[in-house]
Amino acid sequence: MAEDFDLNDASDATHLGASQRVYLGIMEDLEARRMVPGQRLIETDLAKRFNVGRNAVREAIQRLAVRGVIDPSRNKSPAIRCIDLKETLEILDVAAALTGLAAHAAARAFDAAQDQLALDTAMAALENVDTDSGPGHFSRARRQFYRVILSIGGNRELERLFPAIGMHIIYSQFQSPKLQQLRMTDYRAIRDAIVSGNANCAESAARNHVEHVRAIILKSEQE
Repeated sequence: MAEDFDLNDASDATHLGASQRVYLGIMEDLEARRMVPGQRLIETDLAKRFNVGRNAVREAIQRLAVRGVIDPSRNKSPAIRCIDLKETLEILDVAAALTGLAAHAAARAFDAAQDQLALDTAMAALENVDTDSGPGHFSRARRQFYRVILSIGGNRELERLFPAIGMHIIYSQFQSPKLQQLRMTDYRAIRDAIVSGNANCAESAARNHVEHVRAIILKSEQE
């Protein structure tokens, strides 16, 4: 689902500005589960790690707060946002609507001559991720899959809104070995429906995917 679409490999992004380097590094750490919801962020530690000034760290933290990744605090260090079940389900409601719209638009606009290669390449990247390679690798491939779907659909407003959905927090906080296998099955269904040009079927496949994620989270909360 939605991800931070401008996230690159921060470890190799030496050309980026100082604030951007911190921003991308924290997002990458969250994806790779080197940072976890509730974890405090210490300005001096981040400045030393990314070899930047504390002003750059503050700018990055402000940007992350706007994106809903970090909870700022006046009295203590900011922390990676931690969400409860109610907020998780609210995020999934939004994700279902926007993911369905993205798949619907892509199926309606799909042109095999122009779009087949990009979609196949994105799907192959997902399928080729080694389960032992870590969550960050799968997240990058998933993000590219959605980039391609949004590009095919061509809805600029949807492209603007889609990355803001807080799925990165959900996947970091609610971890289940069932999720990656389930998502792969669902992504294939979404891809097949888009290729078929059946917009309603594509939308249903995308919405079903979000509902499958919801079901796994609810089950894990009851265990």
